Amino acid sequence: MTKVHSFHIPVMGIGFTIDSPLKVSPYGIDAVISLVDDILLEKLRKMYCDKFERPYAEITEKVDDFRAKRITSYLNLIQELAQKKFEELKNFTLDSTTEVKKYFSMLPDYSPLKQEFKHLSKNGILTNDHKLWIKENMSMGSIDVNIMTKVDKDNYLKKEKLPSTYNDAHAALRGYANSNLCSSVILSAGMNPRLYSYLEAFDDFYPDENGYIKKKIVLKVSDYRSALIQGKFLAKKGLWVSEYRIESGLNCGGHAFATDGFLMGPILEQFKVEKENLMQSVSELLTAALLNKNKVVPNITLPLKLTAQGGVGTSKEHEFLLNYYAIDSVGWGTPFLLVPEATTVDMTTLKSLQAAKEDDLYLSTISPLGIPFHSLKGNTKDVEKNNLIAKGRPGSSCPKKFVALNKDFLDTGICTASRQYQHLKIKELEKQNLEPEKHKYLLNKITEKSCTCVGLGTSALLAYGLDTKAEGDGVSVCPGPNMAYFSEKLELTEMVDHIYGRTNVISRTDRPHMFIKELSIYIDYLIDLIKEFQISATTSDKQQKYILTFASNLKEGINYYQNLISTQLNFFNSSKDQISNQLHKATHTLDELVLAFKPMEV
Repeated sequence: MTKVHSFHIPVMGIGFTIDSPLKVSPYGIDAVISLVDDILLEKLRKMYCDKFERPYAEITEKVDDFRAKRITSYLNLIQELAQKKFEELKNFTLDSTTEVKKYFSMLPDYSPLKQEFKHLSKNGILTNDHKLWIKENMSMGSIDVNIMTKVDKDNYLKKEKLPSTYNDAHAALRGYANSNLCSSVILSAGMNPRLYSYLEAFDDFYPDENGYIKKKIVLKVSDYRSALIQGKFLAKKGLWVSEYRIESGLNCGGHAFATDGFLMGPILEQFKVEKENLMQSVSELLTAALLNKNKVVPNITLPLKLTAQGGVGTSKEHEFLLNYYAIDSVGWGTPFLLVPEATTVDMTTLKSLQAAKEDDLYLSTISPLGIPFHSLKGNTKDVEKNNLIAKGRPGSSCPKKFVALNKDFLDTGICTASRQYQHLKIKELEKQNLEPEKHKYLLNKITEKSCTCVGLGTSALLAYGLDTKAEGDGVSVCPGPNMAYFSEKLELTEMVDHIYGRTNVISRTDRPHMFIKELSIYIDYLIDLIKEFQISATTSDKQQKYILTFASNLKEGINYYQNLISTQLNFFNSSKDQISNQLHKATHTLDELVLAFKPMEV
C-alpha cells in the first residue's frame, strides 16, 4: 500500500473516528478506528448493513468471545465498503470524473502522481487511455485501529474470572488480528507486557522473507527512552515496531501523557539523531528472536517510520516537521472534528467546537483512568454529570463498564465515575470529619470523574439518529488546544488544502507556534502541580525534587528552541523575534516559579 499523503487522521475519542476510514481511505488518507467500544461498533455495523443491504446477524453477549467477534465483523465490513467505494472511484466513467479529480486534487503539489495526472488531464478531459494509468497508480488509505493498552479490564462468566486473553484489550487485539485488514494497530497509553506478549500468538504480526508484514505494530510514544524500551521488548519476541508515533505530551486531544518537562522539539531531535541506532539495536534482537523461534528472517532491513502529532495547525509547521525532523507523516486530529466528510460529530457538539476559544478548552481531571484529559467546557456530558450532583446522586449508572478498573471495593473492579464507586467513596470521606475546605476539595475530587467511555461514543449515535436509551444523550468531547484557532465547518478538500498550504482556514492572526503553545501548557501544568502539592500539604522531598527537575527540563527545552530559531532561518525568519520574546518570557516565569518554590524545600 503506497502512502500518497504526508498526513494521517489519528484516533479521536471513541466515536469521532469510528468510521473515518470509510469516509477518507478511498481518497488515499490514513485514519484510525478506536476499538474500545464493541457495543458501539455493533450498532454501527447494523446501521451500515441496513444502509448497504448487507446481511446482518447480531452478535449478542451470549455468543462466545462476542467482543472479539464484533470487532472482527465491523472491521471486515468497513474494509469491504471502503474497498467498494475505492473501486468505484477508480472505475469512473468519462461522464463522471468529479471524484477521481477530487482524489488527485487533494494530493500535495509536489506529488509526482499529481503532476502526471495534471499532464494527462491538461485539456480538462480524461480518456479511456488515461483510465489504466489512473487505476494502476491510485492507492487507498490505511484502515488502522487503536487499542488503549490500559483499557484491559478483566472479564467474568458467572462470577468466574476468565483467562487474560478475554480481557478487553486482549479481545480487541484478537478481533483485529482475525480481521481481513492489511494495516496497523496503534498501541497507546503505555506498555502492557501481557498484551504485548499476546501479539506473538498471531502470524500476521511477523514479517515474511521480503519484509512484508500484513498487520504492522505502531507504538504511540512521548519520549525516546520509552520507544527504545518497548521496541526492544517486542523485538525479543520476534515482533518489529514499524512506526513510532511521537505525540506531544500535553498539546494534543484526548488523554494527555505529560513528560517530565521534556518538550516536543528536543524529543523529535533525539529521535532524528538516534534513529539509525534504534533500528540497529532493535534489528539485532529481532533477528536473534526469529531464529530462536524458527521463524522466517527477512532478507532486508525492515523499514522504520517516525511520525508526529499534537498541536500542528499550519502548513509551515507541517513542512518543518517533515523536512527538518525527517518525519514520515504528520497527524492532524482536532481540526478534522470540523470536517463532517472525515469525522462523525453530532450537530450540537460541532457548533460548540466551532465556538470554542482558549478559555473553553482545558486540561481536566475528569477521566476515570486518572490521566489528564483535554475537555471542552459546557459539554453535554458534564452538564448531565453536574445535574446528577445537584440532585444528590453523583456518578454514572456505568452501562458499559469499559474502565471499571478500580479495585478498592470490589475485586471485579468498579469505574471511578460510577454511582456505585462515588457513593462508597463519599461514605469513606464523611467518616474522616475533615475541615470544611479540605472536605469540599476531596469531595470534588471524587465527583468530578465523568463517564467518558460512554460520552466519547455517544456523538456518533446522535449523528446517525441511533438509539441512545442505554447511554443517554450526554457527549464528552476531547479536542486539543488547537481547536481555539479553527472555527468553521470545513469540507474535506478545504482542510487538506490548508494542510498543504494551498489555502488558510485560520482567520485569527494571534495563534502561537505549536512549540510555544506546548511550552505554555507545560508551564500551566507545572503551576497546577505546585498548587496541588501546596493544597494537599503533603509535599515530600521527592515531590519537591520532581518539580525542580521538571522546571529544569523545560528550561533546557527553551534553550534548544532559542538555538533552533537562530539556525533554521528558512523556517523561522519571519517569526524569529516574536518566538524569541515568548521564550524569554517563559524563562522569566519559570525562574519566578522555582524561586517561589525553593523555600519550601526541607
